[in-house]
Amino acid sequence: MINKELQKRILSSLIILPVALFFIIKGTYFFNFFLLICLFVSIYEWHYMSQKKEYKIPGIIFLILSFYTAYYFRNEFYGDYLYFIMILFICVFTDIGGYVFGKFFKGPKLTKISPKKTFSGVIGGYLFSIIFIILFFNYFDFISEITNIKTKAQELSFNNFILTIFISTVSQFGDIVVSYFKRKSKIKDTGKIIPGHGGLLDRIDGMIFAYPAAYLIYKILY
Repeated sequence: MINKELQKRILSSLIILPVALFFIIKGTYFFNFFLLICLFVSIYEWHYMSQKKEYKIPGIIFLILSFYTAYYFRNEFYGDYLYFIMILFICVFTDIGGYVFGKFFKGPKLTKISPKKTFSGVIGGYLFSIIFIILFFNYFDFISEITNIKTKAQELSFNNFILTIFISTVSQFGDIVVSYFKRKSKIKDTGKIIPGHGGLLDRIDGMIFAYPAAYLIYKILY
């Protein structure tokens, strides 16, 4: 039997994800507007969470830089916005896998910082992200058609697997970092804007670390 909290979580996800994809796919102006709204909400939640702490300003600067890297991968990175979509959904599936495995398999806790995080959740995060990347490239033609990605069909490669594991790891690290600051502020969620999920930062905690990490790797290697 699905509890009410999980029902809210599923329902809000079914609403939010298509809306987010609409703004992402629609184009530059729509996406930039959507990104700015998310940035302002994130800064507000961080302001609420950090209060008068010394890390408030560094956190705001980090959020601005993080959102810039998301903007970069959507609007300026070569090859259309293929990698923006990839990073986004690797984070989403990592989060889903972590939640599902942690909920049903439980097991040893990963860290005291975030009591709900388990080793089984970490494995689930990796497993779901790998399943996503396999499906993504196997059905690339269909995905590129509905998302209007103009990049030519790609093939699944070893580098894609390494990128997936790397992004999934960074995403889970971001989740723990935000949990650490929530714990320091003695709050459960960063906000209440998303029913069943909490605040916006609760949902994009992995992404705000994943996009900058991918950006740094690209700049270092290329």
